[in-house]
Amino acid sequence: MVEFTTEPFDLDGFPEHADAARRAAAEAGLTVAVGPFGTSAEGDAEQALAGVARLLRETLAAGASRISLQVSVLPEGAGAPSAGERPDSGAPAGPAGRSAQ
Repeated sequence: MVEFTTEPFDLDGFPEHADAARRAAAEAGLTVAVGPFGTSAEGDAEQALAGVARLLRETLAAGASRISLQVSVLPEGAGAPSAGERPDSGAPAGPAGRSAQ
């Protein structure tokens, strides 16, 4: 799972840099969910890694001054955590083919 927010915040609209981040993750093949405090994207490990690189490049090019990013690797077969729940941060990273949901 990749979670991210972009700045500067715009309470009156959806900034271009936020849209660029969402679009980059989706075009990398990740399933994107926009929430009130950030955006999450899920996919396999290779999609997540490619998506992060693309997201950083395109979001900065669209005017972001800061990108906060968190990548979590969940055990095989585990679903995404419920709202407000975080995966165990002590979980070891798996091989490249492992799911990054």
